[in-house]
Amino acid sequence: MEAPYVGTGCYGMPPPTIPTPPGLEAIYSTLRRLYPDQPNPLQVTALVKYWIGGPDPLDFISMFGNPGNPMEGIPPHWHYVSSGLSDLHGDGRVHKYTGMDGPSGYGFELTFRLKKQAGQTVPPAWPAELLQQLARYVFQTDSILCPIDHISWHAPLDYTPSNITRQQQGLDSSPIHHMLLCEDPQIHPINTQLGRVEFIQVVGVMAEELQAAQHWHCKALLDLLRKVPPAGGPWLVTDMDRAESVFEIQPQLQETVSLGIEKEGSSLSGVAGKCWWEAYSPNGSFPRPASEDPNLARFSIPQRNKDLATRYQVLPSISKSKTVRGDGYDRESTCASAVSEIVRTRTLNAVHLRFGYEAALMLPLAIRGRLRHGRHFTFTSSATNAAITLVTGNVTGSIADSEHQYAAYGTWLQILITDEFLQRLDKDLDELTRPHDLELPKEYRWPSDGLVITVLPNDK
Repeated sequence: MEAPYVGTGCYGMPPPTIPTPPGLEAIYSTLRRLYPDQPNPLQVTALVKYWIGGPDPLDFISMFGNPGNPMEGIPPHWHYVSSGLSDLHGDGRVHKYTGMDGPSGYGFELTFRLKKQAGQTVPPAWPAELLQQLARYVFQTDSILCPIDHISWHAPLDYTPSNITRQQQGLDSSPIHHMLLCEDPQIHPINTQLGRVEFIQVVGVMAEELQAAQHWHCKALLDLLRKVPPAGGPWLVTDMDRAESVFEIQPQLQETVSLGIEKEGSSLSGVAGKCWWEAYSPNGSFPRPASEDPNLARFSIPQRNKDLATRYQVLPSISKSKTVRGDGYDRESTCASAVSEIVRTRTLNAVHLRFGYEAALMLPLAIRGRLRHGRHFTFTSSATNAAITLVTGNVTGSIADSEHQYAAYGTWLQILITDEFLQRLDKDLDELTRPHDLELPKEYRWPSDGLVITVLPNDK
């Protein structure tokens, strides 16, 4: 058996005769029905539980051997299932109980399917570490992961502590650097006495596949992977030894993606990355960036919801109300005037946007996949509370309108992009689709429109 990573141990699942917490028993019962021949699989478990100060939120990751169905393009693989994102105990030690009709804990557990290598008899430990890292992200940010989400990872998924020998030996690294999420094809949602739990499968993909999911639609890209067994097949099994993307295996699928983007646009409504904005003065002076104003920073934009379209609600038009109610404050209260002074919606004459390299590469997607189709796109800063939303005249309720092209609410900037300006932006920023040709930093200026965009290296 491979050595478990630091802070965990490998054990078998407790037999049915040993009492287990109600939420955990509901998961175990589901897995026993799926794998009746493996009632006591290997598990990776946190030795110091999360509720007593341990670093790993997942109590257990169960590991099963799945025979697949090679005749249908499903290879033999290892099936990993987490326990801990949902409420296992029902006593408030980790999750607040919200009733049987609501979600249990975060309402989901994570799964992963890894293709077995020839002669492999024991499941590798690194996928369990990967699931723990994703769980830490959920607990630390209070973000909800959903099917058809995507996760930019920028490193081989198996680069984990238990796999450090592979890295030190300089062995070829896998091009599977990113993840898409889908519903697990075998484990359906369950209703427990602590609430509902769904099982979300993590699918390893290459950079070209992630980009297609971002520029078009994650569900559509997953459907393509299901039709190509070497790229995932019907159950979307991750093969870390895969060397070719789905577009290299079946080149005609690239045209399918291009036509889909042209016809449907992108379902991605926003990204988080390195971005800043500030009011721009023609004389070259730059006021302190709004994102760094301590008075404004206290009113942070909600971060809980994974969908940026929901996270950033479209606000009433600036022409209807010069101030916007602050969260938790009544405009008629005694402190209303002070709050309104802080969070007043402001009109700007010109702005300077600064993007890190990776965030800037999403600008063509925002223009061609969203704005061209009358939709909005939001960039949120990964370092501050700042946000930048690009809208068109078709987006109703925006605080930016034809009379106020640049409007800010606290650290949130909205920019109205007219149809005519959209065409020029598309043309001028086209080189961002060929990032290898860029010399950074790179500045783009549209003086008559009051806009400056600077693209910076990621380390700036």
